[in-house]
Amino acid sequence: MLYQLTMRRSAPWSAPTSPVDGIRVLALLPRQWQKDLSQVAGEIVIRIRAGEETTSEEVHAEVERALASSELSHLELVACRPVAAGLPE
Repeated sequence: MLYQLTMRRSAPWSAPTSPVDGIRVLALLPRQWQKDLSQVAGEIVIRIRAGEETTSEEVHAEVERALASSELSHLELVACRPVAAGLPE
């Protein structure tokens, strides 16, 4: 299943998100997930392809676990939704 994750800084007055933040999130997500990172208007957007048996609740829990790390505690998950399009090859 393909999911789109959207994250942003939890404090609206703080500095904009950095590509490094996105890379840190990618590093903490399960290795077996296929991932694609982009930034849109100050938000970090990651598309992941998880296993077909992986539920959106499991994806959400894994992302929240990653964001709980001290390096990423300034980010919040604002969306975790399934999408129909595929990842770039």
